Amino acid sequence: MADSLHAQYMKAASSSRAHGKTCTTCSPNARCDTGQRLYESFARLQDAYLAKQRERRG
Repeated sequence: MADSLHAQYMKAASSSRAHGKTCTTCSPNARCDTGQRLYESFARLQDAYLAKQRERRG
């Protein structure tokens, strides 16, 4: 599962970065609805991945 979670996390990060490069509305401090959704997905997956890593290192 960790590999799958890692792949999802990396894909979400990539999607969030790609959107940020092309969206004229988003900035580091404010995001459009789509940018906010992508960022929240990335952050949620990152938190889950890091929690899983901490659990494995126990």
